[in-house]
Amino acid sequence: MSQIAINTSQNVNINFNIASVGDRILAFFIDLAIKIAYVIVTLYIFFEFLGLGLIMNGLDQWSQMAIYIAITFPIHIYTLVLESMMEGQTPGKKAMKIRVVKIDGYQASFGDYLIRWIFRLIDILMMSGIIGLISMIVSKNNQRLGDIASGTSVISLKNNINISHTILENIHEDYIPTFPQVIALSDNDMRIIKDNYLKALRVDDRQVIRKLSDKIKSILKLDIDPTKLTERQFIGVVIKDYNYYTGKDN
Repeated sequence: MSQIAINTSQNVNINFNIASVGDRILAFFIDLAIKIAYVIVTLYIFFEFLGLGLIMNGLDQWSQMAIYIAITFPIHIYTLVLESMMEGQTPGKKAMKIRVVKIDGYQASFGDYLIRWIFRLIDILMMSGIIGLISMIVSKNNQRLGDIASGTSVISLKNNINISHTILENIHEDYIPTFPQVIALSDNDMRIIKDNYLKALRVDDRQVIRKLSDKIKSILKLDIDPTKLTERQFIGVVIKDYNYYTGKDN
């Protein structure tokens, strides 16, 4: 599975798996099924229970069309609204464990989702989705035209997770924390710290470890004596302290 490197707001590169074309197509059909179900149920209620059919018989063609558009309006803005509310996901994307993200590392805005939604007219509605499919196949990051225009990509959240891939850390019951300041960090901060710390340890990248240590000290406003606690030890303690204070231990 191909990957994309996204530079986060903390100026750290993290590799994500790009969502496959197959996963995106399946997510699309799940959302399509939800839209179809909505239309069937809504039209049944309006025509069978509320007698809308009798009212529409006395209206001109344009008025009838306006009523149909009003009834089906939610399915037209389905993707735009749900991606905005669910941070880059729809029920279909959530089911397939994929998400829309900004390539520059920042949180996608409503404007980004709007651009993707507008380009659906070209990517999906024109030529039965052939344009979007071709774009995803030939583009570097499986991007349709809407993704390219908005600077987004769709990543996969499917991972073989174990404790080394998460913010979790095994700590003993009698563990005594050192830095209560770690509560100022977020789960996302800790995930970035641990991910890059473990990568640096594997290749003995002392420069990354030093920069990471300096960044943590700067954020938490800590002045550590290097003769008492090495940079590696310091980062390890920070990770464990965070788990201790947030209760995220095994």
